[in-house]
Order: sequence, then structure tokens, then C-alpha cells
Amino acid sequence: MRPVSFPVTHELSGWELFWVRLEILPVSSSNREEALAALRRQAGERARAEWSLETLSADPTVAAVRSLFRAAGCDPTRYRPSSEALLRRLLKGEELPAIHPFVDLNNCLSVTLAVPACVAAEGSFTPPVTLRAGRPGESYESLRGPFNLEGKPLLADRDGAFGTPITDSQRVKVTADTRRAWMVAYLPAGVVTAEAAEKALQDLLAAAPAARMEEAGASGGGR
Repeated sequence: MRPVSFPVTHELSGWELFWVRLEILPVSSSNREEALAALRRQAGERARAEWSLETLSADPTVAAVRSLFRAAGCDPTRYRPSSEALLRRLLKGEELPAIHPFVDLNNCLSVTLAVPACVAAEGSFTPPVTLRAGRPGESYESLRGPFNLEGKPLLADRDGAFGTPITDSQRVKVTADTRRAWMVAYLPAGVVTAEAAEKALQDLLAAAPAARMEEAGASGGGR
């Protein structure tokens, strides 16, 4: 896969990032919601067919993501990767919630691949971007409230951190008015490829054509 169209520096080794810019498609909201509801339901069914709470941590992808968290200085049992947190909810019988078309697609991709993924509204961050570990005293306002970033893998631009594979920042969140956004999947290099992530997203969009891919690229992973 070709490199993403803007500069991304990887200070943390072992990660490959899959970047894709999405645009909402002009379809009726009822048709979109019906398709996304089916997609969320199917994602839960697939997860429960493939894993259990007892077997999840032994999955090679889940284990690889956990290892990368530890390498950055983060305990993945205390601060779970967002993908693992979603999968555990599904394995307890919960379902993926309806939030926003971009977020719903993001969550379905995350649980399909068992890797963290996040969405940032277009224009909410300014390249160049750096993947690095959080520094002492560094924090941001996350979607869950104040979040200590020290030792966490994170993405940062010139204005500071804007995302982690644990919880995203308020700065980049999508709203009802968001028509374009960047999705980024945090892949353990050599375990899940950017090409596999792109194919999985294409399959999701074919099943629920709520958005279209405008641009896709990758960073890290030996590039």
C-alpha cells in the first residue's frame, strides 16, 4: 500500500498505521441506519463466534497489541486497547451502540480485526503527525474526561496529542455535522497488514454503504 499523503513519524516501533479519509454518502438516513444496525449486529455475532472472554487474550492479534502497549510503557490490563474493550463488551452479550456512521464503521472495523481504531473529523488535526509515547505530565480531555497520557501510545500534531488507541480526544471528535473524517487503525506490524485493513473496511462499506473511501494510505511497518 502506498504511504499516507502527509508526513507521519513513528517514534514507537512495531506499529503500522492504516489511514483512510471517509466521506458520508448522500443516502436516506433511514436506509443508512438500517444498514449500520445490521452491520453492528453482525459484528457482534462474528466476535462471539470467534472468541470468548477466556480465549480473547490468547488471540495473536490481541496479544501483539498488548505487547506494543507494554513497550510504550502502558499496562494493557489497566488501560485496555479500545478494540479489546469493545470485544469484551460484545462477549458479555452487549451490542455495539449506534453513535455516528463514521464511529459505527470504525467500531465494526476494530472488532473485526481486533485492533484499535479511531476517527478524527477532517481539519481537527494538522500534519505532520507523530506516533510516540506520552510524556510525563501530558494529558488531554478525552471522550471520557481528563486522561493521563504518560506512557500511552499516542498520535500528536504541532498542537499536541489528539488520539490514543485507548480513548480519543474531544478535539477530534465527530459531530452530527461532520461530513468527512480520517479513520486510523493501529496495526501490529507483521500481524495485521494495512492491505488487510483496507479489504475489511471495503467489505464493511459494501454491506453498509454509508460512506465512501476518498483516500487510503499507510505509515510505519518498515516504510
